[in-house]
Amino acid sequence: MPKLHFGYISENLSSMPIEFQSPLEKFDFNHWHYHVPVPDEVAAAMMDEKHRRVLIWLEGNGPHHMALMKAKPCWYILVNQRLRESLKLEEGNPVHVKIERDHSEFGHEVPEEFEVLLAQDEEGEKFFRQLTPGKQRSLIYLVTQVKNPDSRMRKSLAILHHLKTAQGKLDFKKLNEWIKHYNNL
Repeated sequence: MPKLHFGYISENLSSMPIEFQSPLEKFDFNHWHYHVPVPDEVAAAMMDEKHRRVLIWLEGNGPHHMALMKAKPCWYILVNQRLRESLKLEEGNPVHVKIERDHSEFGHEVPEEFEVLLAQDEEGEKFFRQLTPGKQRSLIYLVTQVKNPDSRMRKSLAILHHLKTAQGKLDFKKLNEWIKHYNNL
């Protein structure tokens, strides 16, 4: 597995994982404070003009589906509070990072329950695929946050029901109403 040493990276590594260390830092200007800077060479190897989704392992924990983000000083990945606490990451301390390009269709792991429903519901799948990639990921993320398979199925059903009744126009307030409705069945 390639490792970044002294800023050197060999060419054509976009399909291979890369490991590096970088400190956990905090932005002063952004509500998404905590992040790990990614060396420019690593970011360039993981991206093209339309693709910034990556798989990340922090301190060996992962993979986590993330996106490479850009601020004036650097490329970075966001590190949320849950990850910081579970991995005991502290600002200023080095973090071991393994990064790999995310080749998944949606830039996120799709729960089996949602995948099955998409395969069975042509109209729902059509509306889902017409959404922007970011909205698709948001809906998939909503389902992945539920641990119970029955609850994931109900949430998936609510999402597809909402997309069909709204003719593909995503309205999170109405979607939440459908989720509540399906949770009460």
